[in-house]
Amino acid sequence: MSRSIHRRTFLTGTAAAALAVTVAGPARAATAPRISTAFTLPDDRAYPEGIALDPRTGDAYVGSYTTGAVYRAARGSRAAEVFLAAGADGRTTANGLEVDRAGRLWVIDSTAGVDVYELPGRTPLARLTVPGGGPSFVNDLAIGPDGTAYLTDSSRPVVYRVTPADLARARNGGGATLDAAYDLSPVADPDGLFLNGIVVDPSGRHLFVVGMTGGGLYRVDTASGAVRQVALHGGDLTHGDGLELVHGTLWAAQNAVNTLSRWRLARDGASARLERRFTDSALQVPTTLARVHGRLLVVRSQFDKGGPMGPGVPEEPFTVAWVDGI
Repeated sequence: MSRSIHRRTFLTGTAAAALAVTVAGPARAATAPRISTAFTLPDDRAYPEGIALDPRTGDAYVGSYTTGAVYRAARGSRAAEVFLAAGADGRTTANGLEVDRAGRLWVIDSTAGVDVYELPGRTPLARLTVPGGGPSFVNDLAIGPDGTAYLTDSSRPVVYRVTPADLARARNGGGATLDAAYDLSPVADPDGLFLNGIVVDPSGRHLFVVGMTGGGLYRVDTASGAVRQVALHGGDLTHGDGLELVHGTLWAAQNAVNTLSRWRLARDGASARLERRFTDSALQVPTTLARVHGRLLVVRSQFDKGGPMGPGVPEEPFTVAWVDGI
């Protein structure tokens, strides 16, 4: 029978913070993950939210939640530059980002929908908007192996779908609406669903979506639309934000609690077991993450320091961090 080990270490210096590492499984010493700066962002009001990696170049793109700007950090660079200026194409916020295999950058505007750009230039290809009236908050996206994009809405219990054919029609016609393809209302919990991070498995058969307020993880069958709650063993995903899935291992950024967690998904995706949890205030309200050569790039939003989560003054510059060892 497995048990958890809890270890608390105190760091010193100007970035002093308490961290907690939890390792699930047989008793063993836990080596604390290491946090370092990957690159800085140029804007003192950036409050970054999303990140995307170009699989062809290794460049990283980061969006500003508060201005709609998009920054680009060339592979190996220690400083990002403005790629799309604040307010570009009428966008005032930029959260979820992805770069697809065809070299297109997808940028979510939570208030409207998603913009698609052709890389390496800045040419806008299409804008897809939220259908109907009423509240909406388009939040995060993932792109499947066939090029289909899936987007969450935190105000509506739906996942939107944009197929390559949908994108082609949007390009030809100059615009289109998002298709609310999957309804997750049957699994809504009393705390509310508030869909946030999303990933697609390598086969494209299943989506995995986190419910931030209730802490649940949901599996969506992309063919049938069937939805089921994933059984989580060893913890939950409360405050779950960005997700990353590689070879059956799921990483999650849990924003307001300054936590990164690592889970092992069952082969059928019906359950997941917590393998490790790492909490450190130096994560600065992590909103999303990306796995690169065995390390995590983690967006440090500082939303609680004068951003959307509270008053205060952010530490400058805003940064994206490397986290090793989780």
